[in-house]
Amino acid sequence: MIAVVVPCYRVVDRVLSVLSGIGPEVDAIFCVDDACPDHSGELILRECTDSRVTVITHERNRGVGGAVITGYRAALKAGATVVVKIDGDYQMDPGLIPCFTGPILNGRADYTKGNRFTKPGDLRGMPAVRLFGNSVLSLFIKFSSGYWNVLDPTNGYTAIHADVLRRLPLDRVSERYFFESDLLFHLRMIDAVVMDMPITAKYDGESSSLRWWKVLPGFILRSIRNSFVRLFYSYLIKDFSLATLMLILGFMLLTFGSIFGVIRWLQSISTGISASAGTVMLAGLPVIIGLQLLLGFLGYDISSVPRTPLSSLKKN
Repeated sequence: MIAVVVPCYRVVDRVLSVLSGIGPEVDAIFCVDDACPDHSGELILRECTDSRVTVITHERNRGVGGAVITGYRAALKAGATVVVKIDGDYQMDPGLIPCFTGPILNGRADYTKGNRFTKPGDLRGMPAVRLFGNSVLSLFIKFSSGYWNVLDPTNGYTAIHADVLRRLPLDRVSERYFFESDLLFHLRMIDAVVMDMPITAKYDGESSSLRWWKVLPGFILRSIRNSFVRLFYSYLIKDFSLATLMLILGFMLLTFGSIFGVIRWLQSISTGISASAGTVMLAGLPVIIGLQLLLGFLGYDISSVPRTPLSSLKKN
């Protein structure tokens, strides 16, 4: 059974087009009215005649993540095998749903995610603020989640296997704009396989309600927090390997060399006496070795992206 979750907030002019574009391969559609001021849920109930559609209404706005989580839980309760999430603003082509569910049903992935950067020409319609925000966030999200193979981590066109979804702590996943990124972090904690799917987003010149300059600091702080949690769990709790030693020694040497070098540099400025060659080496060598160790660790981390889907392991 394939289910689709459509979070609805200020999408009354487009959501019906989204629903009409969902093909017969989908068995159930859950539209979550996230306390929409335009009453999108009422519009769907009044205008949509598709028997697959179920409308769920939030009494208060919980954000896109909260709406999707509500839809996820409803889809699991209905017995879905794969759950697709697609936005209600028609920026995502509903006709691509089989492309997202195929790798999951075939046992090649646990979670598929849209990628708008497959072809350079696809970037021409993307608003500059989104392109800039996505570029800045991508590096932080890749490091915090460990999915270095995911090229568009903030993209919201996704599909997930129900067995994997049940293993996620949905009550701990962020319900606001950090939702997609935080979900990737929790997927990495259980070593789920994530696969990119090429898509072309539709913008049609509308402006985004997301103000990157307001949410960017929160994104970065939460990404840093998730990075520390992931590294601690993956390389100290779940496994202790050569990569762990490279991470610890590299961090210690880089920190020592940097602090020692700054202190000596300030002393040289205050006294007017140049630092000796030995002092420079004592500061520079730990920095160089530390950077090399950290780069070696980074290479190991990139190569350790999960390759075997959890859903296929269960079948075996």
